[in-house]
Amino acid sequence: MTRIFSSLATICVLALCTSFWFGWSIGDARVNDPEIQSRVTLHLLFALGSLVFAVLVHALVLTYFMGTGRWLEETCNAYRLGGEWQAESKGMKIRMYPGLTLCLVLLITTGGYGAAADPASALGFRGYGPFTARQIHLGIAFGTIVINTVVSVFEYLALRRNGQLVDDVLGRVRQIRVERGLPVE
Repeated sequence: MTRIFSSLATICVLALCTSFWFGWSIGDARVNDPEIQSRVTLHLLFALGSLVFAVLVHALVLTYFMGTGRWLEETCNAYRLGGEWQAESKGMKIRMYPGLTLCLVLLITTGGYGAAADPASALGFRGYGPFTARQIHLGIAFGTIVINTVVSVFEYLALRRNGQLVDDVLGRVRQIRVERGLPVE
């Protein structure tokens, strides 16, 4: 799982950075120039795709922890292994929730502020205080990339540790089955 996740997380961060770059290169989106408007469209479409992909990557991590947590619970109960492995896995999953939630909130907030900052938006959002709508969107987008990257590192470490827990349980189950004369594979 860690190889798959590291590939997906890398693609996710690169997609978010590319979306950021496309937005940065727009210039003044208020100018009615086909070249600039095509950059706005490119940024919008790539940003939406990146947002959906980032949500998917975080959802995969959550789904993995839910599935392996259930497997650990059932296996530990069936073989009377105790609850240490399951408790550690559950603790990792619970510690992941704040980071996952923050990433999802930031992704949605970035998209919302991006839509509001668009000069063609009916909202007419101009910003807060001395900050323009574009500056606010830019700052939130930058923070979203940084936090998604940091959370992805923690997700990777948790996935790796959870994989070790699963391997430990499988090894213990294999040992029990051999001791009882049961088929191993």
